[in-house]
Amino acid sequence: TSLITFLYSLFFWIRFENDTAKFQFVETIRWLPYPNINFYIGIDGISSFFVILTTFLTPIRILVGLYSVKSYEKEYMIAFFVRESFPIAVFCSLDLLIFYVFPESVLIPMFIIIGVWGSRQRKIKAAYQFFLYTLMGSLFMLLAILFIFFQTGTTDLQILLTTEFSERRQILLWIAFFASFSVKVPMVPVHIRLPEAHVEAPTAGSVILAGILSKLGTYGFLRFSIPMFPEATLHSTPFIYVLSVIAIIYTSLTTIRQIDLKKIIAYSSVAHMNFVTIGMFSLNIQGIEGSILLMLSHGLVSSALSLCVGAPYDRHKTRIVKYYGGLVSTMPISSTIFLFFTLANMSLPGTSSFIGEFLILVGAFQRNSLVATLAALGMILGAAYSPWLYNRVVFGNFKPNFILKFSDLNRREVLIFLPFMLGVIWMGVYPEVFLEC
Repeated sequence: TSLITFLYSLFFWIRFENDTAKFQFVETIRWLPYPNINFYIGIDGISSFFVILTTFLTPIRILVGLYSVKSYEKEYMIAFFVRESFPIAVFCSLDLLIFYVFPESVLIPMFIIIGVWGSRQRKIKAAYQFFLYTLMGSLFMLLAILFIFFQTGTTDLQILLTTEFSERRQILLWIAFFASFSVKVPMVPVHIRLPEAHVEAPTAGSVILAGILSKLGTYGFLRFSIPMFPEATLHSTPFIYVLSVIAIIYTSLTTIRQIDLKKIIAYSSVAHMNFVTIGMFSLNIQGIEGSILLMLSHGLVSSALSLCVGAPYDRHKTRIVKYYGGLVSTMPISSTIFLFFTLANMSLPGTSSFIGEFLILVGAFQRNSLVATLAALGMILGAAYSPWLYNRVVFGNFKPNFILKFSDLNRREVLIFLPFMLGVIWMGVYPEVFLEC
C-alpha cells in the first residue's frame, strides 16, 4: 500500500507542468455549512516534492519497524499510515483552516508512537512535551485564522494572496503565525521539544521527526507568512536573522557536548532548519531555492543518520557514545554508510546539502553579509562535530567491557539505505531537476 502511494505521487510529478505558476490537480469539497470554507487542495512546484518526500519515507519506516516492533504491530502500522495522510494534506492545502487542522492532527498519532513504542522511561514526558509545545503555539494561529475569516469572509489562500491588510494588522497576524511555525521548525528558544522527542521516539519515529515534521514550520513560512504578510515580513527579517544565527551557533556548540547519539542528530537538525529560515527570509530567488533544496536534502540526510544510529541501538539497546568504539572492524558496511551520510551532513561538495547551503549563503550575502558570515560559521562547526562523532563511534579501541557481540547490517537494512544514497548524490550532482519546478 505504501509503495502504491509513493508511485502515485510520482505520477503527479511526471504530469506536472513547469511552465505555469498556477496550482495544479486542484480539488474542492464542501465540508462545512459555510460558502467560503472548503476542503481545497492542490499542488505547485513547492509542495510537490514534499508530498513525494512524505510518501517516499513511509515504506522506509515500515521496513525499519518490520522486525524491531514486537508489540501492537497492527496499531503501529495504523498509526504510521494515519500519520502519513496528514502531512500530505498539509502540503496540498490551499485553505487556511485545513492548514491548521491537519498539522495539529499529526500530533495525535505522533503522541501515540512516542508514548507506546518509545525507547525509555521518559517517553511519556517527551510525548506530552512534544504535544503541548506544538499545540500551544498553534492556538495563536487559530485565533489569527478566525480573525482573517471574519474580516475577509474566506480562508481561501488564493483569494487571501490578493487581499491587502493594513501594516499593523499584518504585523499582528504575522506574529500569530510565527508563534505556530517557530515551534514546528523549531527555533530557539522553543527548540527543546525536538531533541527530547527525537531521543524517546522509536527509530521509525525519529525518521518522521527529522524527515517530515520539522518541514511543516518552514513550509508554513514560505506558503503563508511571507506571501500573505509582505510588509510584516520585511519588518521581521532582522528578528528572524538574529534568532536563526543564535540557533545555528548555539545548537552546533551544544551538539559537541552531547553524549547521546540521537540527541546529536536532533541538535544538528535544529541547526540545519534554522539555516533554512535564513535563506527563506533573504527574500531572493537564490535564498528561497536554496532553502527548499536544503529542506529536501535534510529530509534524506537526517533521516538516514537516524537510521545509522538506530542500527546499533536495535542490536545493543544503548545510544551512549562512550559505549561504542572500533565499529569499523566489527560493522564495516554500517561504518561505510555512516561515513557517507556524515560527509553529506557536513555539506561535502557533490552532496545535496552543499547545493542548498551554498545557495542560501549566496542569497543571504546579498541581503546581509554579516548574517551570511555567521551562518557560514555554523558550517564550520558542523565540520567539527560530525567527524568528532564518527571518530568516537567508528574508530578508536574496541570496548568489549560494554558490548561483546556485534552484527553488521543485513540485506534488508542495506536496501533501506540505497534510495537515500541515490537521492543525496542525485540532488548534489544534478539539482536542476529539483529547481526547474
